[in-house]
Amino acid sequence: MAQVRIAGIQLMQKATKQETYGHIRSLVSEIPDGAADLIMLPEMWNGPYEARLFPTFAEPEGGPSWQFLSALAKERHVYLCGGSIAEREGDRVYNTSYVFDPDGAQIAKHRKMHLFDIDVAGGQRFFESETLSPGNEVTTFSTPFGMMGLCICYDFRFPELARLMADAGAKVILVPAAFNMTTGPAHWELLFRSRAVDNQVYTVGVAPARDPSASYRSWGHSIVCSPWGEVLSEMDEAEGVAITSLDLDRLDAVREQLPLLKHRRTDVYRVERVNP
Repeated sequence: MAQVRIAGIQLMQKATKQETYGHIRSLVSEIPDGAADLIMLPEMWNGPYEARLFPTFAEPEGGPSWQFLSALAKERHVYLCGGSIAEREGDRVYNTSYVFDPDGAQIAKHRKMHLFDIDVAGGQRFFESETLSPGNEVTTFSTPFGMMGLCICYDFRFPELARLMADAGAKVILVPAAFNMTTGPAHWELLFRSRAVDNQVYTVGVAPARDPSASYRSWGHSIVCSPWGEVLSEMDEAEGVAITSLDLDRLDAVREQLPLLKHRRTDVYRVERVNP
């Protein structure tokens, strides 16, 4: 049986990056050796989720948080999806996710393509574009368990992007995310189940734990959904570690028995990548 075990780390960041590094190590230490093939962190874990502060916490690729993630992957000898952090390149700042292999080498990088600019009446107002620049890559990466796709939070609301990752061979889509107290209750589970069914993939969302004192409060509820639309695991709002086993043989069976992707009318419609 082809399986991949994913450990989602739903954490609450500390006052400084160094304290957060130590806190992540503490949570990761709860995972028994050999119990997970891939560890995943949430969106923007190394600084407050506030648009005005992203430039303050931004680091270049290869900076302290990158080095921490690379070392952690190597120490635990696992694949590591490092959630996302603010990345600085020149005068631009991006919301960026890095992926490392068990030797600590970077094997993928995704810059959030769709910036979270919303103003919901009676709910949340947030404008990432005030300080962030968008990426433009559809991100997939190969592992011994199969191809995986990667996007960040608001990216996941756009069905074209998920389909492009599935078309590129992704069987699992990883989504570091931080839905809030307005969008989380309304759309979190709905989106993860929908994207899983539409693309016949496993979807994995890992969010920060909820901090009642923060200006931006995360919904939490880190989640894993199957290609059949089942919720395989879902946390509450508190800190914790959840290990979920994904059966990739079952994914192949779902695609064979309900050949949704084969039945597309590409003579009538297509979703295609346009080079930037």
